[in-house]
Amino acid sequence: MTYTPDMSQFSENPHICTCGELVPGDVLVVDGAKRFAVLDASPADEEHVRLTLRAVHGGPDFHAVHLRTGPVEVAGERVDPQCVPLIVPTGPGVDFWDGDRMSVLDAAQLEGAERHFVRREGMWHPEPGSRHPEPGTAEEDSGTGSPLPDDAMRALMARDPRAIVCRLDPVPRPGRSGRRVVVTGVGAISPLGGDAATTWQGLLDGRSGLQRLDGEEFESLGVRIAAPAAVEPAERLPRARARTMSRSAQFAVLAAREAWADAGFAQDEVTEGTLDARRVGVSIGTIIGGAPVMVDADRTLAERGQRHVSPHTAPMIVPSGAAAQVAIDTGARAEARTVVSACASGTEAIGQAIDRIRDGHADVMVAGGTEAVIIPAIMASFTSMRALSPGTDGPEKASRPFDTARDGFVVGEGAGLLVLESEDHARARGARIYCEAAGWGISADAFHMATPRPDAGGVIDALHKALDDAGAKPDEVMHINAHATATGSGDAAEALALRAVFGERPAMPVTAPKGAMGHLQGAAGGVEAVAAVLTLHHGVVPPTVGCEEPDDSLGLDVVTGAPRPLPESGDVALSNSFGFGGHNAVLALRRTHPA
Repeated sequence: MTYTPDMSQFSENPHICTCGELVPGDVLVVDGAKRFAVLDASPADEEHVRLTLRAVHGGPDFHAVHLRTGPVEVAGERVDPQCVPLIVPTGPGVDFWDGDRMSVLDAAQLEGAERHFVRREGMWHPEPGSRHPEPGTAEEDSGTGSPLPDDAMRALMARDPRAIVCRLDPVPRPGRSGRRVVVTGVGAISPLGGDAATTWQGLLDGRSGLQRLDGEEFESLGVRIAAPAAVEPAERLPRARARTMSRSAQFAVLAAREAWADAGFAQDEVTEGTLDARRVGVSIGTIIGGAPVMVDADRTLAERGQRHVSPHTAPMIVPSGAAAQVAIDTGARAEARTVVSACASGTEAIGQAIDRIRDGHADVMVAGGTEAVIIPAIMASFTSMRALSPGTDGPEKASRPFDTARDGFVVGEGAGLLVLESEDHARARGARIYCEAAGWGISADAFHMATPRPDAGGVIDALHKALDDAGAKPDEVMHINAHATATGSGDAAEALALRAVFGERPAMPVTAPKGAMGHLQGAAGGVEAVAAVLTLHHGVVPPTVGCEEPDDSLGLDVVTGAPRPLPESGDVALSNSFGFGGHNAVLALRRTHPA
């Protein structure tokens, strides 16, 4: 016969014969319940037969020597030995990591039941669609009931591998130390508020931070709607210190201070020696950094001469200024990296920080994005591109992500930073953990400087990479924090990618913070990561401001009007960021529970 894993139609009609009569393909019935295929039967000596056996549904080979005249019970039908799969089981002496998957095959049973588990928060949870008996039944002791701790899974793996075949599918972590990364602090300055709590409450309340610009320098612009930060950063810093920083660096330092304190660190934690400065790093994304300082310096030079140009101009204009200032403020010496990847910069900076901790280069990283880009020249350029919303219905309705009437984005400014730590470092100091920074993905469209790929191929790649890096399957995703700039082609491409990865009508709530805050450019990924972290932590999804008539052709479940509780199933949220030039970055966060 041709072997198939489904042996429901297998005709047994067991009978007794001698070992000397066995031939390859015979099925031995052992202890009335286990069945093993005979792969080879050859003489061991004049009185004994050497058998090579394998469980009928696959597994490792093993050998047995029996008397030639000894009786054995065999099924009345044979299998094709070439079709019984050779499976090498995973022994109990391996390391586990959240996101790992384990299959447990009752390989010697006639029905060949296979159960699947995924490890989350140190427990092995049965996967949807896998058959699992109710507690208290006879099968429960084989590891198929409630979630299992690591010790129980190792005990299951230690059972007879000839009959119970356990196979570990580890989450991808090439070259990594295997350290889990968690979020312990958040900080933000946005058009909705001067801190993370106010920004979060503004998102929940459905407030808009968009307004009309009244400054004289904006009078000649065709579009004068933007989303300035809710506070003036220079007013929150000592005057002498503020004069040495660009506006985007000021945002970054203030958001970093908030996140640092929120994580439970004192401002002098590093300098006082409680933390090893060589194990603390900074990773910040931006697009233009201190470029507005150069614009002002050129004007000053032309109008007032060289003597009036500040000596701080050169250090302030470099894009790395924000990361350097945060490192100076915290005392972080592991590194102060800057990521410039258009509007994906903040998310990519967080992703790189995750890798630095997982690879063992740091224990703590301050990561996110910052930007101060509301300047006439930039807004004039975006207007010429027809990328900005004209705001004909008023500022509060200018940004309309996923709406049928979406007509462009609104420029915003601010900063959003996370404190990331290795889990062991955070647990050792008793830190409050918001969620796990489970992974990230990055890709390039390689298509156009200002238009996304029509087939959304680059975004699809980034989504898949983020899921793979987090060890997550699509059905574990419970929420999407969308990039959604409120442009026609951008929103459509993102929706196409989400449908390609999660199904024609993805069954998870989607929200777009840019409706309330505008597009914060290099800071968008950082501030929106803060929102995604708080969404997981509080279990509620903010509504999408400006989306009054969701575009049904996009096929997304966009949260509108009021906040919505997170679904009960799943534990992963994704935060998307895509930028000019085809830069795509996706952050994967996983919900955590108290240790």
